[in-house]
Amino acid sequence: MLISVIITTYNSPDFLKKCIDSFLLQKDKNFELIIGDDGSTQDTKKLINKYKDSKTKILHAWHDDKGFRAAKIRNEAVRLSSGEYLIFVDGDCIVFNDFISSHRKISEKGFFARGNRAMLSEKFSKKIINENININSINFKNIIKLRIKKDINRIFPLLRFINYPFRKIKKRKWKGAKTCNLALWKNDFDNINGYDESYIGWGREDSDLVVRLINNDIYRKEAIFSTGLVHLKHKINSRENFSKNDKLLKKAITENLTYVKNGYKKS
Repeated sequence: MLISVIITTYNSPDFLKKCIDSFLLQKDKNFELIIGDDGSTQDTKKLINKYKDSKTKILHAWHDDKGFRAAKIRNEAVRLSSGEYLIFVDGDCIVFNDFISSHRKISEKGFFARGNRAMLSEKFSKKIINENININSINFKNIIKLRIKKDINRIFPLLRFINYPFRKIKKRKWKGAKTCNLALWKNDFDNINGYDESYIGWGREDSDLVVRLINNDIYRKEAIFSTGLVHLKHKINSRENFSKNDKLLKKAITENLTYVKNGYKKS
């Protein structure tokens, strides 16, 4: 089964490089990368071009910079994908070398998989970028030290318990599922018409996707303790449109929506 990894980015080539490089270290090689570029300058395109000889297929979806349009660029990236299973990751995240293999093991028809993350401090984020640190070399002892120094906000996302017995305990819960680490079958994505492109500005487009999946009888499976990743510290995006987006989400919940017209496929 080919897996398509959708990575969203915007004018952060240093972060994106670390993200791509972490995928090129994967033990499981049966995947492709689709960069969903929300209107970056040529610096991002130049970075992606440096990987043109990579054994891993890397494609670049781009649209004009008209503000935060993550929903739209993710849909455009999925259109370029060839895999039957999708994993969504943000371009400011770094994955461990078992990320693909762990998501593959957890994948199951009728479910989407919700992973989690550990947030890094600004200081440690800069250190990873400047000193080219390989996070796969970080062991449990290092993790404890990082937590004591407040260089990571949580320990649990970095722990591995592949036989975690409670993966379906929250199967109808949408809260906490974010597209910095979310996986689903492309057919399920297609059936709800992907992301609702009515979401402009930061926030709630990922929650809307998950709500419609659940309303369409595609349930949540926890990918915690197996697919955790680290999130590099960066400037917080504007929350200017959050209240508008929150109203759209509440509509999806109260009206039990499963499908949107302004989505992946245009009617």
